[in-house]
Amino acid sequence: QWSKPAFEGIIENDTIWGRGAVDMKNGNAMIVSSIFVLIKSGWKPKRNISLMFFADEEAGGALGSHFVTKNYPEYFENVTEAVGEVGGFSHTLSNGVRLYLIETSQKGIAWMKLTSKGKAGHGSMINNENAISKISKAIDNLSNHRFPVTIKESVRTLLDETAKAYGTTFDPNDPEKIVSLLGNLSKLVSATLSNTANPTIINAGYKVNVIPGEATAYVDGRFLPGEQENFVDDIRNIVGDDILVEAETFDVALEAPFKTEIVDSMIDSLSAEDPGAKVVPYMLSGGTDAKAMSKFGIKGYGFTPLLLPNDLDFTSLFHGHDERIPISSLQFGARTMHRFIKTL
Repeated sequence: QWSKPAFEGIIENDTIWGRGAVDMKNGNAMIVSSIFVLIKSGWKPKRNISLMFFADEEAGGALGSHFVTKNYPEYFENVTEAVGEVGGFSHTLSNGVRLYLIETSQKGIAWMKLTSKGKAGHGSMINNENAISKISKAIDNLSNHRFPVTIKESVRTLLDETAKAYGTTFDPNDPEKIVSLLGNLSKLVSATLSNTANPTIINAGYKVNVIPGEATAYVDGRFLPGEQENFVDDIRNIVGDDILVEAETFDVALEAPFKTEIVDSMIDSLSAEDPGAKVVPYMLSGGTDAKAMSKFGIKGYGFTPLLLPNDLDFTSLFHGHDERIPISSLQFGARTMHRFIKTL
């Protein structure tokens, strides 16, 4: 359903179209071009800077960041912060106030396999031990479950600042009131108010007149910082005793402080390029390679700055059709990244 070829890097109407334009080749381009220009100018950083590019992030990083951190821990000696993808992008509110969101926290990952056992038999017979019926009920239970809302610090700060921009106050008992003011960003922010669990794959059966003896489903679970200990058990309680729940991929949730020297440098760099910038923290509902590095005590931040058109639904382009980025946004990002790296 792409209107342009997905893998050709088409440039049209001053916009780059193609898979990776948003997630996340744009950040790589900013970092590499900035470092290249700075080194060519003779610049020397005040501290050591390591450039690391990992594969396999979309599949959990087992063959990428987790492999490297496990087998080459010496690469991360004396590293204190990791600056990566999905942050520093602009979002303009309906009243014209422009926010820049720096990712300081992210939800944890629990990719789970659900299995139901039943009694195989002929499709024409009554069967009260139908594995498909069991897995369907489990998925229905999960889809209708609403996890309790828990407002973490980064989310609270984002919603407080959004409320102030509209001359009102944030009520933690009614967070969606302020979330709704974020327009096309509200879908992402809503997902950071609580744990979530979405069924994504169902497998069962092989012939129309045969009731299978087993059915499986896969669930993408995401939990808030501090919620990982009980999350999988909560899923077990929701789907019921008849369902085997196995966490096949499990990774930590992260929280890093917003009021730090490195974030101040990000804010200064953004403000130098856009004096009207209002910089706020936010929580990513997905995950990045910062998870793998957190075991060394490294604090992860998302900062690949972009000044985006007001009408671009940026977050919908991640894994979506017609992924694209304006060239002017990349140029802004490269200038801002250059300023930021130069402070290090």
